[in-house]
This record gives sequence, structure tokens and C-alpha cells, in this order.
Amino acid sequence: MACANFVKLNSASSSWIGQKSPFGQRSQGSSTRRVSFSIRANSYTDELVQTAKSIASPGRGILAIDESNATCGKRLASIGLDNTETNRQAYRQLLLTTPGLGEYISGAILFEETLYQSTTGGKKFVDCLLDENIVPGIKVDKGLVPLPGSNNESWCQGLDGLASRSAEYYKQGARFAKWRTVVSIPCGPSALAVKEAAWGLARYAAISQDNGLVPIVEPEILLDGDHPIDRTLEVAEKVWAEVFYYLAENNVVFEGILLKPSMVTPGAEHKEKASPDTIAKYTLTMLKRRVPPAVPGIMFLSGGQSEVQATLNLNAMNQTPNPWHVSFSYARALQNTVLKTWQGRPENVEAAQKSLLVRAKANSLAQLGRYSAEGENEEAKKGMFVKGYTY
Repeated sequence: MACANFVKLNSASSSWIGQKSPFGQRSQGSSTRRVSFSIRANSYTDELVQTAKSIASPGRGILAIDESNATCGKRLASIGLDNTETNRQAYRQLLLTTPGLGEYISGAILFEETLYQSTTGGKKFVDCLLDENIVPGIKVDKGLVPLPGSNNESWCQGLDGLASRSAEYYKQGARFAKWRTVVSIPCGPSALAVKEAAWGLARYAAISQDNGLVPIVEPEILLDGDHPIDRTLEVAEKVWAEVFYYLAENNVVFEGILLKPSMVTPGAEHKEKASPDTIAKYTLTMLKRRVPPAVPGIMFLSGGQSEVQATLNLNAMNQTPNPWHVSFSYARALQNTVLKTWQGRPENVEAAQKSLLVRAKANSLAQLGRYSAEGENEEAKKGMFVKGYTY
């Protein structure tokens, strides 16, 4: 739903970022916020740190195939396939059994259905990943719902029962988790929405670590809007400041998490597009101001960019050394060409797998700062922005 920029609601909790009274400011006379830096003992800590380091390994990134059944159905419909479990299994089998995928991919985020599925030959998908030295991951949130008291914003549900679900996912072989919440710039964002996003991410991260799963922390700043890149930077800095405050409050071990931020870009409807060098400059500025070097990996979402654009931007960010592993956690920017090559036909599986390796290798080179777009096909250059969804 469209939102009027900088409309002030009556509620103090819905003041906008960028006003003289920014979110997070306490009233005069209130006690100063204190952060406890004592980290509670966790039997999984060493394993969490090792898992995060394994995922954040040179030249590798994450393949995100954790689309819900409904979203996966939309992908299948684009090539004329019905949204059935058999078709979803066939597509995910194509991806997860690609020979040599582990050379470029260190982790794969799965939907719950996929975590428990096997190939048509009876081999568990989890085992297919482990054979390629790819860490299995799992989407644990339960989706976005309207946030009462906000300006048509949302919050992410799923904390109820998360501990028991996470324990079961660990038993099934998952070793990291993903929780996606969103922040909308055209809708403010309101202080309420930002605080809710940050607190939810922190509680999820703490629960995940308690159950042996490395949490991917993802407060996605949606591309919707016609705002300039400076406005995106301003909001991103505010959001990540709040996120890390609550991560510390919840005693989350920073060495045992990964981040999945949006790149700092202009709004999708902004009249001026930014170059990869500009996007890299703004994004790295934000990260250096907000992300402690203890965090092992920054795994960017592609944000509705074309396959080539997402890779070019990643490559630009790796032209100089960074305090963290700067890599990718892409869905459509790895899968778009794959899906169109496959078309649901068994005889196209090998060609589709080769196209996946092409995109995975391109982003591997970008992680190392060695990518060139020379020779890329036109399909890979097409944008994939969908309003309200930049996954």
C-alpha cells in the first residue's frame, strides 16, 4: 500500500527517521541505555563460530532456495508448471545435485519442505549438500503480517515455538538459519517498525544460537520508492544501529552470526541510477560505521537487480580489503537463467545446471574482486524488481 512520505502520526512511536527526534531517543530524565557485553555460556559457541567461518570462506557464497511454496509456485508458473510438491522437488533436485556446486557455494538456505525431502533416487537433499561441502540452512520465520500502530508497515512472526523447531532442524542437519523482516522507506520508516524489526531479529538470533544454528540477520530495506541513495544510507545506518544494540542486549555471539543486508542503492523509482562504484562506496560506508569486525560474513541479497548488476556491485565492493567476508546470498540472481533454461523438461536439466554453475562462478569471482561482465548474455542483464519484494 502506498504511503505518504514523512506523514507524522499521533503516536510518538511512529515518528520518522530523519526528524529532529529520531527513533531510539529517550525522554529527558529517563535512564541511559546500557548494553551488557557479558556473553552467556553456550555449549554450541565453538561450533557456531566454525560454521560461520566455513560459510564465509573465500570465493564462496550462499544459494537461497528458501522460497515458500506459494512463492516457488509463482516461479514455476513463469515456465508453465503447476505448483505441486513433485514439481518443487524436481526443481530443487536440479539445483542441489549440480556437480561441482560446492566450489562456489558454501551454504544453501532451504524451505522446511526441502529440508525433509530427498531426491527421486532416495538420497536426502541434506546429504547432497554435505557431499559438496555445502552447509544446509533453514528459513525459520513465519512471514510478514501488518504491524498495528504503524503506517501500514509489517512485522515478522515466528518466535513462538522457535526453540523447539530449531532443535528439530538441527537434528535434521541444518546448521544455520534465516529470518527475514523488512523496513519500508516510503512508509517512514516509523520508529515502532524499526524497533520491532530489530528486537525480533535479536530474539531469533539468540534462540538460534541456543540451538546450534548460526543466525543470518536480515533487516531488508525494500527498494520501493523514489528516494535518493543518501536517504537509503540514512535509514540503513539507523536500522543497523538498532539491530546491533538489541543483538548485544540479547547476548548474541557476534562471531557466530552472518548478516544479509540490502545494498545501499537509490529507490527503484528514483530517476538517477547509481553505478557499481557508487553503490559500493555507500554500502561499505554504512557497514564500516555499523558492523563490528567480529562479524565473519556479510552475505548480500540481490534486491531485484539483474543477475549481472548484482554481480557487478558485489565485485565493486571487493576491490579493496574489508574487515569481513563480503559475499552473496542470492536467490533470483542465481536462479533466473536456470529456471528459464530448464523449462520443466528432464532433457534440459544438465544445461540448467551448467547455467547455475556459470552464475555461481561469476559471483565467486566477484567475491574475490576478479569479475568481468564481458561475454554475459542479455537474459542475465534483465532486472527482476518486484514491488514490495526484493529478495
